[in-house]
Amino acid sequence: MHQTEDNFWISFKCLNDDFKYPLYSSVFSVVFVIGLIFNTVAVYIFACTLKLRNETTTYMMNLVVSDSLFVLSLPFRIAYFVKGEWLFGSVLCKISVALFYTNMYSSILFLTCISVDRFLAIVHPFRSQIIRTKRNAKLACCTVWVLVLSGGITTGFLLDTTSPINANSSAHYCFENYSKKQWKAELSKVVVFIETVGFIIPLLLNVFCSAMVLRTLGKPQAISRGGNLNKTKILRMIIVHLLLFCFCFIPYNINLIFYALVRSNILKGCDAEDVVRTIYPIALCIAVTNCCFDPVIYYFTSEAIQSSIRRKSTVWYNGARLFDRLQIDSSQSSPSATPKSLNLRSQRPKMFDNESTV
Repeated sequence: MHQTEDNFWISFKCLNDDFKYPLYSSVFSVVFVIGLIFNTVAVYIFACTLKLRNETTTYMMNLVVSDSLFVLSLPFRIAYFVKGEWLFGSVLCKISVALFYTNMYSSILFLTCISVDRFLAIVHPFRSQIIRTKRNAKLACCTVWVLVLSGGITTGFLLDTTSPINANSSAHYCFENYSKKQWKAELSKVVVFIETVGFIIPLLLNVFCSAMVLRTLGKPQAISRGGNLNKTKILRMIIVHLLLFCFCFIPYNINLIFYALVRSNILKGCDAEDVVRTIYPIALCIAVTNCCFDPVIYYFTSEAIQSSIRRKSTVWYNGARLFDRLQIDSSQSSPSATPKSLNLRSQRPKMFDNESTV
């Protein structure tokens, strides 16, 4: 039996998936740059310009914290993919792994909270007023953090996340190169937990909530009962939400299930091994882009954020106009100015005041 396991592991290692390292380093570098910019803007909006705080913005504020922590951990992963070995010790590898899974599944769960909140607001606008409070939103966020940290810490800290590249080398992998025995004993249980709690249940909730909202939007009496709802805007929210969920999370999580089945030797055959090992890096790269797309959800889902951005843009635009006009005034002024021209200049600030209030 031991010899069979070794032969399986050797066969598995002989499959060539070296393309994943340049793929990872390229995609993660792009995600780091875009994610850092987008999430910095999001942090600024939430911390400095957003005046109105509601249930939806509560979920988004927690989501941007998760995204920001993950983005800041990417340089370590990029260095690993470029170098081909982990240089930063076991502890940082564990933190990096924990942040990856914490970010992915907190994104899924917070997006699900937003979907459920929208379902309650549109399908049950009056009965949900007791449930849809900022206090309950904070309790929901605490529950999400407990779930994702329990899964992330278990995955990152309780498992031996580093392993030697070979018996004669001091270089180490980070969270890869596990044996079939460890997959059967530990990793398969982790996958079952995170896939059930972090993917399958949220996926069903998102589909159910979106279907019920679409059904409600088709009833004129429900629209009038719920207030002056903008049907087009709500449809746009649902489409953006589902597209992000399907694009970022479904490929990786479905492939992860098959990957675990192959690595645990439940699903056998060289063809199955080739397929899951080829799809896994591509699906993983797609999954990490969620930290770049989450700010899109912020904008399309929250009226408060849209108003805050429009207000800030208006202030910047008016400030730029005023600065340009002051520059023109300064260039036109001269010591030999006539009384008439001085009189005209003295009237300009008043004109600018009137323009800025329009």
